[in-house]
Amino acid sequence: MIITKTPFRVSFCGGGSDMPDFYREHEGCVVSTSINRYMYISIHPYFDEKSTALKYSQTEIVTDLGDIKHKIYKQVLNDMNVSGVEITSTADVPSGTGLGSSSSFTVGLLHSLYCYKGKYMAKDKIAAEACDVEINRLGNPIGKQDQYAAACGGLNLITFHQDDTVSVEPLIMRQETLHALQENIVIYYTGLTHDANKILAEQKKNIAKKDKTQNLIRMCELAREMKKSLESDELSDFGEILNEGWQKKKELASGIADSRIDEIYETAMKNGATGGKLLGAGGGGFLLFYCEKYKQKRMEEALGLSRFPVQFEHDGTSVVYIGDKYW
Repeated sequence: MIITKTPFRVSFCGGGSDMPDFYREHEGCVVSTSINRYMYISIHPYFDEKSTALKYSQTEIVTDLGDIKHKIYKQVLNDMNVSGVEITSTADVPSGTGLGSSSSFTVGLLHSLYCYKGKYMAKDKIAAEACDVEINRLGNPIGKQDQYAAACGGLNLITFHQDDTVSVEPLIMRQETLHALQENIVIYYTGLTHDANKILAEQKKNIAKKDKTQNLIRMCELAREMKKSLESDELSDFGEILNEGWQKKKELASGIADSRIDEIYETAMKNGATGGKLLGAGGGGFLLFYCEKYKQKRMEEALGLSRFPVQFEHDGTSVVYIGDKYW
């Protein structure tokens, strides 16, 4: 048996600029971090070597890979010509909550299968292949940030170049600054889930509009400003950058925010937060706020939401168990 764990991510600034329609014209970038919440993928030979068993929120047992219903499983297993195995996926957080779970699944699945076949793949190569699977082969209207955040791990500026290459640049700061940043980041679950592809499809269509393009250009500027501030060990403007980025992002598509999310956001801002954003494509999931620690109790009492504790992580996708090879 082989088990991999692949982190979810939190994106701070620049989300949306990782879509090809934008970065091929203007170059995109995001500041994001992987977190200590994971997608676990286990794989081992199936007892019936003529069948393939897949366990996720459902269970599939097929004798022909073409009969698989789960789109990512079907695409990847056929591409890599792997059958006669049992694969199980387990996640710390459900899908549709804005933490990049779909891409973490794709990255983890590819990593597990390459390990199963005895092949080493560098993390950036796994990320690039995950992008190819989700964007090109499956045609999902998504960008590239989630795959690279999940595969490479850490707190980074991820840049999406016009030639379709991607660079991952770790942010270097003092440990005291990193610790303070983590302490001041507060995440709450809204109780709402969303269809990311539906929101992203509208956002993709809107990129051609001049005002939306200008929003994304400004969001990339904010991401670079955030990097500069963090590497200068300066946190005073982190919340303000988050807030401006969120206001710009809300204008990219109609389903990103609604009245309930706006109400929660305004309540947090009135009770100690200096900025925040909805994680992921929008429409639900987790709300992130930047709030200094001594103000957090007042904000939490005003919101009445359950806090979602996380820490930054730095490993990216990794193998956590390799059993005896008996096949």
